[in-house]
Amino acid sequence: MENPAVETSPRIELANRLFFRLYQCANMLHKTGSRAVEEEGLTTQQWAVLGALSRRQAQGGMNIGDLARYLMVTRQNLSGLISRMERDGHVSIAQDAQDRRSRIVTMTESGHHVWHVEAQPKIRMYYQRLLADFSTDDVTHALHYLLKILENMRRLDAEWVGAEDDDTAVA
Repeated sequence: MENPAVETSPRIELANRLFFRLYQCANMLHKTGSRAVEEEGLTTQQWAVLGALSRRQAQGGMNIGDLARYLMVTRQNLSGLISRMERDGHVSIAQDAQDRRSRIVTMTESGHHVWHVEAQPKIRMYYQRLLADFSTDDVTHALHYLLKILENMRRLDAEWVGAEDDDTAVA
């Protein structure tokens, strides 16, 4: 007799294939993306940080908590990464003038040069090669569906975090 808790419907099988492919894509993005910018001494994580800091909304820098939330990483993982980027001269860290407990990360002139002059042409070429056989509609649809999945993941994460914080939650 089959275990009723283990559903093996076609929809579950498709979901399993989808999320396994997303897992593989994330791993290959890290591997191939890092290769695309390795001559600049960057990794995909550093690429993401510089990209976040290059946005108009981050012109004055970002505090580490906001940057971690934007990148969807833990503060602990981001802290080591930011320290290495500071050592390499790509970012600077300063105390927040409004909140002395908070630290602000800004891109340095060296970081701007690496990001805008050295990395951007290689990143554009990387995107072009990966998406060469995708139409604009294909990319738009893929982005739409990934954003829907991401929003559902955020909602689920918030539920789980809320349950962890709830003193009445059953252990």
